[in-house]
Amino acid sequence: MKHVDEYRDPELAGKLARAIAEASTRPVRFMELCGTHTMAIARHGLTSMLPATVELVSGPGCPVCVTATEEIDRAVKLAQTPGVMVATFGDLVRVPGSHSSLARERAKGAQVKVVYSALDALDLAKAHPQAQVVFLGIGFETTAPTVAAAVLMAQRTGLTNFSVLAAHKLLPPALAALLTGPQLGLNGFICPGHVTTVIGTGVYAAVAKQYGLACVVSGFEPADVLATILMLVRQVEQGRAEVEIQYARGVSAAGNPQAVALMNQVFSTVDAPWRGLGWIPKSGLDLAPAFAQFDARRRFDLEVPPASDHPGCQCGDVLRGLVRPNQCRLFDKVCNPENPLGPCMVSMEGTCAAWYRYRR
Repeated sequence: MKHVDEYRDPELAGKLARAIAEASTRPVRFMELCGTHTMAIARHGLTSMLPATVELVSGPGCPVCVTATEEIDRAVKLAQTPGVMVATFGDLVRVPGSHSSLARERAKGAQVKVVYSALDALDLAKAHPQAQVVFLGIGFETTAPTVAAAVLMAQRTGLTNFSVLAAHKLLPPALAALLTGPQLGLNGFICPGHVTTVIGTGVYAAVAKQYGLACVVSGFEPADVLATILMLVRQVEQGRAEVEIQYARGVSAAGNPQAVALMNQVFSTVDAPWRGLGWIPKSGLDLAPAFAQFDARRRFDLEVPPASDHPGCQCGDVLRGLVRPNQCRLFDKVCNPENPLGPCMVSMEGTCAAWYRYRR
């Protein structure tokens, strides 16, 4: 398959790994900012191919994982509301809130439907006019434009039983919060391909200039990630801190202005809570006043008590790169995919899930 098979070539991967070893003369630490990269690194055993001088650490790149517990509690409250049908991506169903989860509520009879896109939720609303269908808007800039398109379609068609509980997150403010927090000793970032396809590389240019960190936008196959690491190592060795694009077949520096315009038309930026990072100014999206009729926060009573996570769960510290999953005392003991105590063990892009499946 074009753009897949050639980037999974073992010979190419070995050649890139040897080039990394030859180029690296000093210890370096790189953070990946995308959960898909986290899973790819673990699945393909890429850390075992790297020299001891190169260390990889996971960051807040899993959209389900960074969703705050209070947002899960609101989703649970929606599921408990008579006449409401909750439509959500599959990963979110099993994420524990303070006292319940969507999976538990579904087991009790709540209408919780797994969908693959916001447009699927629109179809549910059309097929079930007697129900109020609420789509849970989770994700970064990658998914926000598709939700914006669904809201516009609902407006054009006069759909009155569809709304969105917006909990989208924006990457640039999170990067700023991450870099002004505890010192992580980073030399660079493996930047997300999907998000960058939308927003472009401007935010990384600011990071490279202000913090002196190398930034390379990466694809998702094994050879992509290894090539990205090689580019990062060479930047550090040469004393450079620049933005480069390894994933040129999918990303341009300009991003997708049409998608950004669509997102900005439907959403307004708001302060938002992040698991592990706390409240970050202007880091979330809420529906703009012109689309208030599709805002689940206005349509339903979604006030919830202060949220609490499971005692001992260090998912927040994992998301900030402060600890590795196996340093959490709950990992692979009471916390596992069958009994997840935090979202990092639930999501297909979660660091704890990746470690459990591939690195134990």
